[in-house]
Amino acid sequence: MTHIEDAIANEAEAEITPKTRKQKLWNVVKTILKIAVTSALLYWVFSKVPFSEVKNRLINANYYWMLAGVAFYFLSMVASSWRLLSFFKSIDLRLNPRFNFRLYLLGIFYNLLLPGGIGGDGYKIYLLHKNYNFPTKKVFMAILFDRLSGLWAIGLIVVTLRIFIPLIPVSIPLLLVAFVVASGIYYIVVKIFFKDFTKHFFKGHLKAILVQSCQVITIICVLMGQDFHGKFAPYLLSFLLSALAAVLPISVGGAGIREYIFKILAGWLNMNVGLAVFLSISFYLISLVVALSGLYYVIRPSRLQKGLTKPEDVSN
Repeated sequence: MTHIEDAIANEAEAEITPKTRKQKLWNVVKTILKIAVTSALLYWVFSKVPFSEVKNRLINANYYWMLAGVAFYFLSMVASSWRLLSFFKSIDLRLNPRFNFRLYLLGIFYNLLLPGGIGGDGYKIYLLHKNYNFPTKKVFMAILFDRLSGLWAIGLIVVTLRIFIPLIPVSIPLLLVAFVVASGIYYIVVKIFFKDFTKHFFKGHLKAILVQSCQVITIICVLMGQDFHGKFAPYLLSFLLSALAAVLPISVGGAGIREYIFKILAGWLNMNVGLAVFLSISFYLISLVVALSGLYYVIRPSRLQKGLTKPEDVSN
């Protein structure tokens, strides 16, 4: 195992079971900082947008459409788990799909509801290394490319949405050329430096489009639940850009950052600011509902590994 692999394994294990007072203190400090950033951003947003307006929209929403939004978000998690399998297969890590999905649900629970300490990705690295002694660097890279494929898919949909938003001052041909060139460079870098991940590269990125499309439909469902009849594209674009910002691990599950981005873009894209912030809050609540399903595997950890592939069969 290389020094890089050691570092990744040690970091993941330290977050799972912090052994020193310094590690425990850092986990506490991270939690406090994330809560502080989230609180500050939400305070700023609701100093500009009356909370009562967002609350009234939530109370008076069409809950059939909201339930449909939950269903499509859950479907996006199924597709996301399926996408991750492609990148695991690239490193010859062949997990039972049902176990992988359970692990994925547990991961989003950790990511969204436990702001300090272990994150879902760190837990996957730790568990797969501990159970199978599988190189942590390879697992880390598979998860990294899984995330990169999601960012690429968001970029593709953002470029597509530009067609429907004339307010954006960047020309469509220029945007398309920039995206194609960037995608080409991305693939060349992978082919030269990370050749293993070219095995299922296109399959994984096609699945990423499915994941992001399901989440876009989630936002459309929430809008329909508000009896919305305006232009969808500005709200969808804002959602995708807020999703990019929420990748930064500086808040609790992206809360605060999404609302901030929606508020900033509302004036620029001529959106109803109350509806924009409501969309962000609704998406967080929907993701929270789905993430709570991972709590089951915290309470019943034995169910997580039911039907789990034997260690000697993982890379066969």
